[in-house]
Amino acid sequence: MHHGMFPLDDALVRRLVAARFPRWAGLPVRRWPSGGTVNAMYRLGEDMVVRLPLVRSGAKDVALEHRWLPRLASLLPTAVPEVLGAGEPAEGYPWPWSVYRWLPGEPPRAGDLRAPVALAEDLAGFVTAMRSVTLPDAPKAHRGGPLAALDAETRSAIEQLRGIPEEGVDCDAVTAVWEHALRAPVWAGPPVWLHADLMPGNLLVDRDRLSAVLDFGCVGAGDPACDLFPAWNLLPPRARAVFRAALDVDDATWVRGRGRTLSQALIALPYYRETNSAMAANARHVIRSVLAEDQR
Repeated sequence: MHHGMFPLDDALVRRLVAARFPRWAGLPVRRWPSGGTVNAMYRLGEDMVVRLPLVRSGAKDVALEHRWLPRLASLLPTAVPEVLGAGEPAEGYPWPWSVYRWLPGEPPRAGDLRAPVALAEDLAGFVTAMRSVTLPDAPKAHRGGPLAALDAETRSAIEQLRGIPEEGVDCDAVTAVWEHALRAPVWAGPPVWLHADLMPGNLLVDRDRLSAVLDFGCVGAGDPACDLFPAWNLLPPRARAVFRAALDVDDATWVRGRGRTLSQALIALPYYRETNSAMAANARHVIRSVLAEDQR
């Protein structure tokens, strides 16, 4: 998927675990299929998972999770990863890594939700709890700044998609939605705590309800519009309306949230269309959802 990806395999992960955590040496290690883009996941026995950055840019997220996950866990209504061990570079592997407790559940799939309204309510509860966090010294959330900071990359992605007609993206229509979002008033309130990466692959559902939220590598404070992603990357229209009402989102924040979600999808589609089918499929879903809802 990326330049500079480290070539991980089961044997290397087994050696890393044995050297750093001898008490877990001998437990089965097997690669877990994941649509993630910057980390590899390996089941360790039945109750744990090893998460290792695939690229250098993912390494900084390890320390962020180690610091904040234990502080956030008791403040949130949904399970989050529990850090069981902090790994270090070794055996030729160059970055820190983590061992977490395994969390049951399956990632939800857009278009295949059996109880979308209940899931929307659960997601709104999680986002509300994040916004209510008052822990001091919050880092700046990834994607938590002004929408205009995404303009150049978003427009570049749109031009790439003009050159890929088989994707069928109405580039004039998405440009209009993007420019409408840029004209929305910026967030004038204090920054709020955000997960900042509420993609379907970072959620787990058990018996149709939200059971866990994963991957806090983008966590921090910023514009509350950043945590509206599920409205378009996962929820159908009726559940989307429930999500918005539960969060009491004003028009400007909703427009910024839609713009951010669209921007992420436009950038992801040309980048991942041949290397990560899950990311590409969700990007296509977002573009369709945003254009269907567009109320400029």
